[in-house]
Amino acid sequence: MTTLSPDTNLKLILGSGSPRRLELLAQIGVTPDAIRAPDIDEDVRKGELPRNYVNRIAAEKAGAVAAAEGEVVLCADTTVALGRRIMGKPADAAEAAAFLRALSGRRHKVITAMAVKRGGHVWQKDVQTTVAVKRLSDADIDWYLATGDWQGKAGGYAIQGPASAFITWLNGSFHAVMGLPLPETVGLLTAAGYPVLRAAS
Repeated sequence: MTTLSPDTNLKLILGSGSPRRLELLAQIGVTPDAIRAPDIDEDVRKGELPRNYVNRIAAEKAGAVAAAEGEVVLCADTTVALGRRIMGKPADAAEAAAFLRALSGRRHKVITAMAVKRGGHVWQKDVQTTVAVKRLSDADIDWYLATGDWQGKAGGYAIQGPASAFITWLNGSFHAVMGLPLPETVGLLTAAGYPVLRAAS
């Protein structure tokens, strides 16, 4: 992986409107200089596998964010995969309920891909986490849907919210399931010359 020299004058642009990613960056003392959420087509291509999909979307997001010289762009995308099936953000409560029923009593993967752009360079990495959901009753699902927490969440749930009551086991990165794996993010930003840990000190 190409590594550029650290530059304390670099500005960080977060290419995401996700409040969770902002909160996660704050945990390591990083506050973006600007937020520029890209508007791209996130439709799944025919036959596209979950890992390929999430990496493509992260790269397309980074490519869609305008950045001046001296700016580093961080983008990410998270998807829930049940086998080869990609579960994006549910369109409505009915689709969220369908997702939860499909995940009930089973293990699935959550994949978060990151893309960091500086000038003509792009650094990418993805993190896969396996998550187990307890067997859900209709009452469980109705209760969760009533919280509204499913809205805008891949797979129809957020691990850090009320749905944490449903998660029985996890193998991998909790932060990646939230939407931004922190060690890997630090690695990519450091490679791009953005001195994350110095900014946090």
